[in-house]
Amino acid sequence: MALCGRLARRAPAFARQCRLSNPAASSRTFTSRAARPLLSMRSHESPAAKHSQLRAFSKIHATWNTTQEAPNAKAYLNSGVISGARDLVDVKKVLVIGSGGLSIGQAGEFDYSGSQALKALKEAGVHSVLINPNIATIQTSHVLADEIYYLPVTPEYVEYVIQKEKPDGIFLSFGGQTALNLGVNMNRKGIFEKYGVKVLGTSVKTLETSEDRDLFARALDEIDIPIAKSIAVSSIDEALDAADKIGYPIIVRAAYALGGLGSGFANNAEELRNLSAKSLTLSPQILVEKSLKGWKEAEYEVVRDAADNCITVCNMENFDPLGVHTGDSIVVSPSQTFSDEEYHMLRSAAIKIVRHLGVVGECNVQYALQPDGLDYRVIEVNARLSRSSALASKATGYPLAYTAAKIGLGHTLPELPNAVTKTTTANFEPSLDYIVTKMPRWDLSKFQNVKRDIGSSMKSVGEVMAIGRTFEESFQKACRQVDPKFLGFQGDKFEDLDDTLKNPTDRRWLAVGQAMYHEGYSVDKVHDLTKIDKWFLYKLQNIVDLTHDLEDIGSLYGLKKEILLKAKKLGFSDKQIAKAVNSTEDEVRARRKGFGIRPWVKKIDTLAAEFPANTNYLYTTYNASSHDVTFDDHGTLVLGSGVYRIGSSVEFDWCAVNATLSLNKLGKKTVMINYNPETYSTDFDVADRLYFEELSYERVMDIYELESASGVVVSVGGQLPQNIALKLQETGKAKVLGTDPLDIDKAEDRHKFSTILDSIGVDQPAWKELTSYEEAQKFANDVGYPVLVRPSYVLSGAAMTVIRNEGELSEKLTAAADVSPDHPVVITQFIEGANEIDVDAVASNGNLLIHAVSEHVEDAGVHSGDATLVLPPVNLDQSIKDRVKDIAERVAKAWNITGPFNMQIIKAADPEGGEPKLKVIECNLRASRSFPFVSKVLGTNFIDVATRALVGRDVPEPVDLMAIERDYLATKVPQFSWTRLAGADPFLGVEMASTGEMACFGTDIIEAYWASMQSTMNFRLPQPGEGLLFGGESTSQDLVTIAKYIHPLGYKFYAANKDVKALLEGGAEGVEVEVIEFPKEDKRALREVFEKYDIRGVFNLAKFRASSLVDEDYVMRRNAVDFGVPLFMEPKTAVLFAQCMSVKLPKQDGIPPEVRSWRDFVGGKTI
Repeated sequence: MALCGRLARRAPAFARQCRLSNPAASSRTFTSRAARPLLSMRSHESPAAKHSQLRAFSKIHATWNTTQEAPNAKAYLNSGVISGARDLVDVKKVLVIGSGGLSIGQAGEFDYSGSQALKALKEAGVHSVLINPNIATIQTSHVLADEIYYLPVTPEYVEYVIQKEKPDGIFLSFGGQTALNLGVNMNRKGIFEKYGVKVLGTSVKTLETSEDRDLFARALDEIDIPIAKSIAVSSIDEALDAADKIGYPIIVRAAYALGGLGSGFANNAEELRNLSAKSLTLSPQILVEKSLKGWKEAEYEVVRDAADNCITVCNMENFDPLGVHTGDSIVVSPSQTFSDEEYHMLRSAAIKIVRHLGVVGECNVQYALQPDGLDYRVIEVNARLSRSSALASKATGYPLAYTAAKIGLGHTLPELPNAVTKTTTANFEPSLDYIVTKMPRWDLSKFQNVKRDIGSSMKSVGEVMAIGRTFEESFQKACRQVDPKFLGFQGDKFEDLDDTLKNPTDRRWLAVGQAMYHEGYSVDKVHDLTKIDKWFLYKLQNIVDLTHDLEDIGSLYGLKKEILLKAKKLGFSDKQIAKAVNSTEDEVRARRKGFGIRPWVKKIDTLAAEFPANTNYLYTTYNASSHDVTFDDHGTLVLGSGVYRIGSSVEFDWCAVNATLSLNKLGKKTVMINYNPETYSTDFDVADRLYFEELSYERVMDIYELESASGVVVSVGGQLPQNIALKLQETGKAKVLGTDPLDIDKAEDRHKFSTILDSIGVDQPAWKELTSYEEAQKFANDVGYPVLVRPSYVLSGAAMTVIRNEGELSEKLTAAADVSPDHPVVITQFIEGANEIDVDAVASNGNLLIHAVSEHVEDAGVHSGDATLVLPPVNLDQSIKDRVKDIAERVAKAWNITGPFNMQIIKAADPEGGEPKLKVIECNLRASRSFPFVSKVLGTNFIDVATRALVGRDVPEPVDLMAIERDYLATKVPQFSWTRLAGADPFLGVEMASTGEMACFGTDIIEAYWASMQSTMNFRLPQPGEGLLFGGESTSQDLVTIAKYIHPLGYKFYAANKDVKALLEGGAEGVEVEVIEFPKEDKRALREVFEKYDIRGVFNLAKFRASSLVDEDYVMRRNAVDFGVPLFMEPKTAVLFAQCMSVKLPKQDGIPPEVRSWRDFVGGKTI
């Protein structure tokens, strides 16, 4: 069956070969002939032909011939086809709407697709204006966009920019759901018409049809395409009536929502009542439809131009059956279990739908397919670039976003060259001679009380893509890419294994592994519980069987060449084989190389090697017998950041891309290694060579040896490359550029770190390393509570905890010891009420070159990734800045740093009244999360300076950027995804919780923070006259300060208890607070309370995280998030926003002062 599917996908390519093989015809003929039916369609000469032809150019007769000439790229381009584009849209300046901060459901894939659109505009000579407050991305750099506004993506601010910039076109399909909703909203208000702005690509009418479930159902009904029976409703009672008509079980979906937000399954009326109540706060309309749980799920990516040329670029199949959101599913491409008939049935339907809806550009069609018949349903159509589009682009090598942007400018597919192969046109369907597996990454363990089930609403924070030549090879690579702690397909411990198999959680594939490896479940039994197709399960059984064979051998010397090669072909890593045969990774590697078993390097050329294609898009496999490339470049390896997760996201991609661009400028050949399909770094034209590969010691060394690389950069990809740096140098003998990995180890190891700080006279909080609970108890009693417990070698504060008393100490220490058995636990004195300072810097041979000093608005104790950063700082006097610079110089010298580094310092009051104490709490000898922020705010590319230092070429002279007076500042704020994480407590602590960040500029902190907060996703500003609910610590003076700031604006104040009322009325003159009923266990009743009092904002300033699910403050915080009401739960930022409200409301006429371009703020210096 799988073979049928593959042959089916080859069919178009095979037909193309036949079609092109007329020796008398040049490759030009193919296009010019194709143009005739296109013109007839455009002039509507034969409307009848419009849907009868599947492809506009399929009229050319196939001529069989034994010889065949490959299409000639030069001749094709020289023939003038492209310059002769007929109906180009007349635009001089185009506004591109970005997607804002990264959140669950809308992440780095929109940085990639928006960047492609900007690239297409640049090539076309069209001036681009970008609105996107996400300062961490490549997109918001002048490398791509001509003018950039770091502002909220809201109708109000976008209209201000339109007034200023006067664009004549706008792209809405490259900024995810944020941009699409914005476009629909602004179009309804008539704003585009008012200013004469053309919507390029897919029309707003089509966007509305695809998003409005009712219109969508009617449109598909017109062309007899089956969709799941559904009824659109806008109230709870209507939802219950609809369910009675359709019959349970049902699924509820919200219109105009992203990543399945607000959707879920209901088996009875009570479940539906609760679910629909929640969904209706997120969206005005919801859809009640029959559940098809257990059916197969598939997606097709379709491209169509304005001349009605239409192709399917990629089809994908979900490993998990319907019921798990596609963003939370393991996905394979091309599909493996569809028959030829099923594949073509869905392909034809996709083309029919896209033509009928009138999509111009790229579109994604999702299907449910009956597992044992030919019945199918369309689940949804996204008439914009989606998460799957980024995956499809990387999986096939077909640049979907770039092509969609070109189509939006009026080009047609036959006249566009394929940007990857350069030898074919864009009007072709890729064929693949490999298989791709996408696997999601969740970080649910970072949150308290979070529900770990996965269903119709997406919860994953990132995804990986693995390429192999067998399903087993591809799947095992993906397992390791998700987290290096996994050796490949494996099991884990489960309390109730059958329940986890039946009801999916974020650990589902591990449950399948446990069942097959350790519990002896048969394929049939696993299939009955999971409904995962048996084809996939039999493939996984192959991995299990071979693991048992290796375990039976039991020793390194029993490993024969045949079984070692077989294991490598099934995707086993050296470490995985070593574990099975009781050996070590290094010994297995040596034995493998002794047998001459090495990976082969293959190209992704979109053509399954049927035509010659010169691409630099590579992967490694053991299922081959030759290399597709030669290794003459001796390039520099740049290790990317891998999967996006909480704590390591698009900021590190910005760093990796900038390092690559800087190396190119210095005349160095570059080799990028990364496996994240959402990123710009894995675009085919960033590095000279791109390996879509694992960032493991084994794979990096394989590539390093094959390429005979001249060096490897480990300091720009976050923690993953850092963790293998020492082994690359010491065991692999690779040349690591920049700071010596032995010195990196001295910063990561708490003992060595502390000893060096003491030796250079730099202060740090009291700390101790522990191996027993008794030691911890004694230390805590000596320094006094609270104390901070943390393991060594962590990113984003994993397993760090603040402990406030002895009871918590015994409870928490067991948890921390589990995290990292190789590294003991460190306990540190925790200083309350201190300020935190972030230092980002670059050094060369121990000399400080540049540094930036940002201050946190929040007190120390909030993780720096969740903190609000201000640069240049407003509350640090010159003497503090001078002392911070002195510390940076000493640290650079002590560790002999070459390249980027980052420090966190706390400023604490001296108990004896002397000058404040500065204590270093952390130092990372690599680029940090805030590098893009400081680079863009100060107008100096820190990574460019760092790269020059790494290779020792054109290293600039030291300069003190903090000594320059600036008439502006920027604030960086976190983007949280609480809405997605049902049950999680929205409370900040030492563990990082945010998924993204935004930053806005202003002449002062009020302007900048006002715009920054409004940039957070779905933020709705409470309007004067509406209700505000107060809660939290009944002794908090911050609540009183907030009340004083906003009381004159005319809001109604409410509290859930008398203590908060007494606090506010006693502290702020003239304030009246009404105590309202506050049901803690009945969500529906609570929602009615919020509606009754028109509560549109919540200020809840609790001192500690809640210990129970009925804690008043937890219920208030959690439901503010669930009801879509802005929540302010951190004292310092809540007071700052109240201050902003008092200054900025009521709103003044005219364009606000913060609406200025980045270039305008920074004074023309752009990076």
